[in-house]
Amino acid sequence: MSHYNNFAGQRIGRVEALSDGVFAIAMTILVFDLKDPVSNLLASDTEIRAALYGMMPKFLTYILSFMTLGIFWTGQSTQYDYIVRYDRNLNWMALFFLMFASLLPFSTVILGNHIHSKFAVGLYWLNILALGVLIFLHWQYACRKNYLSVDGDAKRLVHEAVTRRILVAQSLYALGCALCFISTYLSISFIIAVQLNYALGIFPKNKPA
Repeated sequence: MSHYNNFAGQRIGRVEALSDGVFAIAMTILVFDLKDPVSNLLASDTEIRAALYGMMPKFLTYILSFMTLGIFWTGQSTQYDYIVRYDRNLNWMALFFLMFASLLPFSTVILGNHIHSKFAVGLYWLNILALGVLIFLHWQYACRKNYLSVDGDAKRLVHEAVTRRILVAQSLYALGCALCFISTYLSISFIIAVQLNYALGIFPKNKPA
């Protein structure tokens, strides 16, 4: 078994391809919860507008989760820009990361159906936390094993930038979750604002992680 573990899971390209597929499917599944609310009714324009307004929680959580998946996909892709070697441990870290990425549509449905529930917000945050912890461990392990394409000062700068990005983002997500005790809508809006900041690169001005 020890001999097998020495050479298993070393093909980065396979993991990257799987990751792209999982994220693409998860992003697509998100939209399945958005259904025509008056598809079986002869409704007036006013009724259609009212029905769509009633779906605002689902639209809001769709935007939230699409942004969440986009940011974590970008973060993982950025790590792969620098990781040139892989091993069995990194392979399984990536797989567990993808497991929680594929779970996000479920967390989204719970939140969308129970938009005023603090528990639903907390459950969604736990999903984000699991993704953050795993992508952080993935990066730390790759750096510790010297699997990066850079070394010296370049390695230190990249390592610090990626690590800081993850830790700051997770701290802000935790703050956003805590805001649910004031208002769940405030909590969700704050997290979306954080995500827009990272997606648009407004602040801080460093390489995305």
